[in-house]
Amino acid sequence: MKRLSLFFAFACLLGCSHKIHPSGNGKGHVEVWTTDPAAGILFQKKDNTVIASASGNEATIHVDVSKTYQTIDGFGYCLTGGSAFHLYNMNKADRAALLKELFATDANNIGVSYLRLSIGASDLDAKVFSYNDLPSSETDTAMQKFSIAPDKQFLIPMLKEILAINPSIKILGSPWSPPTWMKTNNNSKGGSLKKEYYNAYAKYFVKYIQAMKAEGITIDVITVQNEPLHPGNNPSLLMQANEQADFIKQSLGPAFRANNIATKIIVYDHNCDRPDYPVTIYNDKEAAQYVDGAAFHLYAGPIDTLSMLHDAFPAKNLYFTEEWVGAPGDMPVDFKWHTKNVIIGTMRNWCKTALEWNLAANSQWQPHTPGGCTECLGAVTIDGNNVKRNPAYYIIAQASKFVRPGSVRIASDEPQGLANVAFKTTDGRKVLIVLNESEQTQEFSVNDGVKTFKSSLAKGAAATFVW
Repeated sequence: MKRLSLFFAFACLLGCSHKIHPSGNGKGHVEVWTTDPAAGILFQKKDNTVIASASGNEATIHVDVSKTYQTIDGFGYCLTGGSAFHLYNMNKADRAALLKELFATDANNIGVSYLRLSIGASDLDAKVFSYNDLPSSETDTAMQKFSIAPDKQFLIPMLKEILAINPSIKILGSPWSPPTWMKTNNNSKGGSLKKEYYNAYAKYFVKYIQAMKAEGITIDVITVQNEPLHPGNNPSLLMQANEQADFIKQSLGPAFRANNIATKIIVYDHNCDRPDYPVTIYNDKEAAQYVDGAAFHLYAGPIDTLSMLHDAFPAKNLYFTEEWVGAPGDMPVDFKWHTKNVIIGTMRNWCKTALEWNLAANSQWQPHTPGGCTECLGAVTIDGNNVKRNPAYYIIAQASKFVRPGSVRIASDEPQGLANVAFKTTDGRKVLIVLNESEQTQEFSVNDGVKTFKSSLAKGAAATFVW
């Protein structure tokens, strides 16, 4: 990309880790973008690639466009309050250039297509807040004092600039905590939602979606609670599966229906080790009627758990909504693990989205709440007007630029050491993302039943093929 350093450009001139071999039998072209952290090659395009016949001695990835799976909503990041703060405080020209690089879909940009917001503060805000904070002992069940004013300083202005670049970007909202007066411990950290405030909290969600809509921001999906089984963060809430089911069927679902809220409700929003949580809600027919699907993180449990959940409840959608990169970051290690699990793993296990955690932080990994994450590395580091691109930037770019919303996953087999996932785009092209997770360079061919081409990847490198 145009912003890569001269060092990386020079490295690519010397020879990228990915090669397509021409052959007199080949017809057509394949566009190829490669990331090889060990060689300093960061999301670089190899121009004028010619499809070639394979020799037959290498491993073959077979792509089958006739077998289709889920439709993709997008790839992206969580636009935390801290991310918005750093973007807002850049000068106008530098911010415009960075937002275009992130969200525009033309040749020089990565086309991020999905964002997750916190409803109220997350732990990567400078302070804890909700949209209805009250003095001790006061309540406001009618939501007369509800206000999204805290988001109007940084978050909403940045969302409006992003929407001006990509009006079709999809947005998901997740709360870290209700207002403290609704909670059993009257504290932003931990506690549970009091049953007598179920209706008030449902109204809180409705008011949020309506208030954002009035700002020109459509919330496509909400989760009921971020990490409901982790009450140790600040802010946070403990919400067991039966409590979430009760809240949805008694209050949230009916409130959405009564107010003609089209925003989808998804449940859980936590780790892959507890698929029983969404299963409990799905098995409650009164609650399940309002639920589009479930969201997952990958701090515990295997990603293939999600295929088992899909097989048991094929009508419910799956979303992957968060995975962090710990500071200071290790590009070869982070890129390989996240590409394997967050990009390829989520997609091969029926997810409609794949999101990395915070979009931006500074070089001290700030801001964060007291008790919040102190080592969350942003996809970009922003210090004033200086921008550094980190592992999550390249992890998402490898998919977001090419697998546009509306693309459909198609079948592909996985030869040993060559993790991959394939898609058909809305304009009829095929996209194949391949990671060499072995310990040596691998040659392989790709065969879609019509065309065959041969390639190679160094260990730990990934390539996206588009044809």
